[in-house]
Amino acid sequence: MSDREFTNDDLSLPKATVQKIITEILPPSTGQTFAKDARDLLMECCVEFITLISSEANDISEKEAKKTIACEHVEKALRDLGFGDYISEVLAVAEEHKEALKVGTLSKRRQIRIWRILTTV
Repeated sequence: MSDREFTNDDLSLPKATVQKIITEILPPSTGQTFAKDARDLLMECCVEFITLISSEANDISEKEAKKTIACEHVEKALRDLGFGDYISEVLAVAEEHKEALKVGTLSKRRQIRIWRILTTV
């Protein structure tokens, strides 16, 4: 782990991007909106989740004397932290992401799918 101290700005997601994804996910027919404080809470939850999984995956990779965190470390972290139900979907998205990188772009649909997986945990 790094000894660097992080500020809140270092550990945040782009608000405009999050708002765009939320807007795309909410069914327009309902007329529902997402309150600013709810969006901010969602962003904090996402950052906390990513930090939790990353930290656990880092610990796992360090125990194996690896210098790179691999998908298998993230998979084990998810399982160890009680998120095993999400592993098959996360691995499917990781595979789609790998394929999209070969093609050169991630479609908006795939980006939304990745976001949904991360925010439903």
